Amino acid sequence: MKNTTSSGKAWMAGIMAAIAASLCCITPVLALLGGIGGVASSFSWLEPFRPYLLTFTVLVFGIAWYQKLKPQSTDPECDCEEEKPSFWQSKTFLAVVTIIAGLLLTFPYYAHIFYPASQQKEIIIIDKNNIEQVKISIEGMTCRGCEEHINNELSKVSGVIESKTSYKEGCSIIKFDRSATNVDTLINVINRTGYTVTEKLIIQN
Repeated sequence: MKNTTSSGKAWMAGIMAAIAASLCCITPVLALLGGIGGVASSFSWLEPFRPYLLTFTVLVFGIAWYQKLKPQSTDPECDCEEEKPSFWQSKTFLAVVTIIAGLLLTFPYYAHIFYPASQQKEIIIIDKNNIEQVKISIEGMTCRGCEEHINNELSKVSGVIESKTSYKEGCSIIKFDRSATNVDTLINVINRTGYTVTEKLIIQN
């Protein structure tokens, strides 16, 4: 019984670690789906700890599977009937929990599929001299889902022609019509998502 309790606590710790490892990318998706602004980057501080959380989760489930698959020693003098494990102690349940943990750990790699495609809108440019590009440095992005979140919000702004956001470079390059919008508006839109604008640089055409 003690073994089972310890095993249960171990995989629960593994699941919690897997959730913590992916919170930085789960939160922006939940913020978008729930229409909650300003919380997208709440757990971005966890990103540096992600490799450790990932290693801990893999280790926990590796030990759990080792204990489950290793041959059970039985006392040859014991004539008692072997107790059948419950579903919660079975390999099937451990397999389900392992799959859930795997999906959580890999969430940053497919988080972008939960974001709607950027809205295609017809943009009428009256004067090409009004077209401007700005590079905005952003803190708090941790995965492709963060990129999609920012691009999706920018696409709603009248005057934005295109935006290319990169979490690896920590910036967004936005092409816009300055007769319809301005850099301050774009910065406010990004800040409202929960990410933080740290710098802006106008790119000469």
